[in-house]
Amino acid sequence: QVQLVESGGGLVQAGGSLRLSCATSGRTFISYAMGWFRQAPGNEREFVAAIAWDGGSTRYADSVKGRFTISRDNGKNSMYLQMNSLKPEDTAVYHCVVGTSLAVVTTEPGYWGQGTQVTVSS
Repeated sequence: QVQLVESGGGLVQAGGSLRLSCATSGRTFISYAMGWFRQAPGNEREFVAAIAWDGGSTRYADSVKGRFTISRDNGKNSMYLQMNSLKPEDTAVYHCVVGTSLAVVTTEPGYWGQGTQVTVSS
């Protein structure tokens, strides 16, 4: 059974930092692109960041460029999202996602985690 498990969410003040982690199990995603989506209450899910299978290419939503950094460790079957200079509008449930390519993972990921809550207070 494929599992994507997020961790690292929490409550932080504006300007603070959090590091999200995504651990995968059930199969190997080494050759797959991975990424993060988020969903705030009343909003649709939106793309946040993505990384190619080898970490050689990354994509970011304009709203997080320069503040968030995505990375992965294939040896640990894990992916990370370092979030700095957090803003109240970053408050959302953050989901780990997997797709067959960067193009796919940024639009229609095939696998989703349950999500971890990030709350940024003003």
